[in-house]
Amino acid sequence: MDNENMDLLVANREKAIVKTSFIGIGANVLLAAFKAVIGMITHSIAVTLDAVNNLSDALSSVITIIGAKLGAKLPDKKHPLGYGRIEYLSSMMVAAIVLYAGITSAVESVKKIISPEKAEYNTVSLIIIAVAIAVKLVLGQFVKAQGKKFNSGALVASGSDALFDAILSTSVLASAIIYLVFNISLEAYVGVVIAVFIIKAGVEMMVETLNDILGKRSEKEETAKIKHLICEEPEVRGAYDLIMYNYGPNKNYASVHLELPDTMTVDEVDRLTRRIQAKVYTKTGVILTGVGVYSFNTSDDEAAKIRNAIHKMVLAHDWALQIHGFYADTEKKTMRFDVVVSFDIDKAEAMEILQKEADKLYPDYEIMIVPDIDA
Repeated sequence: MDNENMDLLVANREKAIVKTSFIGIGANVLLAAFKAVIGMITHSIAVTLDAVNNLSDALSSVITIIGAKLGAKLPDKKHPLGYGRIEYLSSMMVAAIVLYAGITSAVESVKKIISPEKAEYNTVSLIIIAVAIAVKLVLGQFVKAQGKKFNSGALVASGSDALFDAILSTSVLASAIIYLVFNISLEAYVGVVIAVFIIKAGVEMMVETLNDILGKRSEKEETAKIKHLICEEPEVRGAYDLIMYNYGPNKNYASVHLELPDTMTVDEVDRLTRRIQAKVYTKTGVILTGVGVYSFNTSDDEAAKIRNAIHKMVLAHDWALQIHGFYADTEKKTMRFDVVVSFDIDKAEAMEILQKEADKLYPDYEIMIVPDIDA
């Protein structure tokens, strides 16, 4: 995937997000208008709150468009890695709007429980509510599918919210039918249920977006694919310390350490790393910005015995997940290696334990142990 194709992909993604958002805006504004009219005619708090919810969805789509437009801006001197993370901020604003709509709905519904008002449904209002449910189901599925296709958290959130709206509107329709058949008014109580669902959706959206902003563990399938591509090269004995850096949807950078034979020249390592960077970018779109190197003993039998003993010692601990980057110089009496430590133990405590055990096994050696996080 060259730069021209990548730019085309970004442009197509932006257009798709904007187009989908405009469809969402149009549908939600129409639904909000119809429901607002019905809510006023029937004096139904549940229908009125449903209209407010549709209006908040339309506003969310506007914010999604703005986020997509700003996030697609090209890198510049001030932001050399681009503006992609703006989309996460737009998703956060969408979540805040949904949360506000939910809290407002809860307050209004509680007021109606305290001071009830008689609803007046008719056949036309019920038909319009039923049509609105069908529209929301179709819209929700479409927007969510587009969000997954183009890796847009804001669209996925909007689509999920629309599907929630369809379920909640169904509860409004059910309460209206119950009122007409049994003369039991559940309006305000249904409004409370709607509000709870909206608040729940808003909180979940906010937590998910916060995770994106803070940085979360990379998908196992993606990291495994990158490591596999790297280890296809015959010179590579292993790929470790793969850390992904996300700067917005589809904008991923990474760094990695390669374990290579200690006989390779700098020129050979340079050509190998450039080849690997090109392959990983072509196959995954991930840019390897940093490639470090671990040397591997190839001809020292004593070093191999030491490596096996150290491996056994380290992996005897449940919290020691992996050891790599091992190298021993039997003439200078030095050795070094990295250990991936789980979050079940304090890193400093783990290093102290390993250092003592390694020093006890090889008291004549100067030993350097580097802790790695379980990323």
